[in-house]
Amino acid sequence: MSFFKTAARLAGVAGWLLGWRPDEFWRSTPVELEAVLRAARGEDEPDAGMDAGELERLKGMMPD
Repeated sequence: MSFFKTAARLAGVAGWLLGWRPDEFWRSTPVELEAVLRAARGEDEPDAGMDAGELERLKGMMPD
């Protein structure tokens, strides 16, 4: 699935499940969205997040 389709799907989920408006979705970080969705599912503890290698990989993919 492309980035656009994935982002559109997640934006829809955030709007439907969380009541987020588009600007709230786009201002959130992936870690924030994950934490809120985990809490909505009743999971107590979120994962530690991404490590430095994953962050560098993402920076390389999206340098802006």
